[in-house]
Amino acid sequence: MNCWKSINLAKDFGRNRLFLMSSLITLFSFILLYVVITMAQGSTAEVSEIGILPFFLFLMLLPMIHSSMHILPLILMNKRMKIVFKFKNRCFPVFYYYTKYHLTKKAYLLATIAPTALLTIPGVVASYYFHSYSVYILLLTSVNIGIAFIDLLYICQLWKAPKCSLIENNEDGNGLDILIQGS
Repeated sequence: MNCWKSINLAKDFGRNRLFLMSSLITLFSFILLYVVITMAQGSTAEVSEIGILPFFLFLMLLPMIHSSMHILPLILMNKRMKIVFKFKNRCFPVFYYYTKYHLTKKAYLLATIAPTALLTIPGVVASYYFHSYSVYILLLTSVNIGIAFIDLLYICQLWKAPKCSLIENNEDGNGLDILIQGS
């Protein structure tokens, strides 16, 4: 196996720039989704103040839910992996996974896009049907979109890789290597 490309977004773009872009995408997606959902609902409903405590609870758990959605497709495909539970920035619980074997490009793309599809689409639908809680649900959905921005950067990098390539997480957990068969 030869390394075709090594991807480390924190090194390539910088943590501050990634955080800034993620925050701006979160803000922009909330504004866009809020306008679209309120127009689709037809009337503005009263925002229920009861939803503020569950909102903060889900906001603290969202990184863990997002990272578990990365793991779910790999479990369904029976991929062997090591799952590690850590606290990011000492307050956000997150799962990290390390596969025992290399993943194919398709499997890694599926695992990367899964949180965006499995959390964003139900969030938008739920915010349409639950008028009183639509602001809270849209805020959580927008934060998930902001977190998924990094996943989309990985997808853009992986899209350019050869079809038969294999993907391996870096040993330090900050990025991945795209491997191809040696000739």
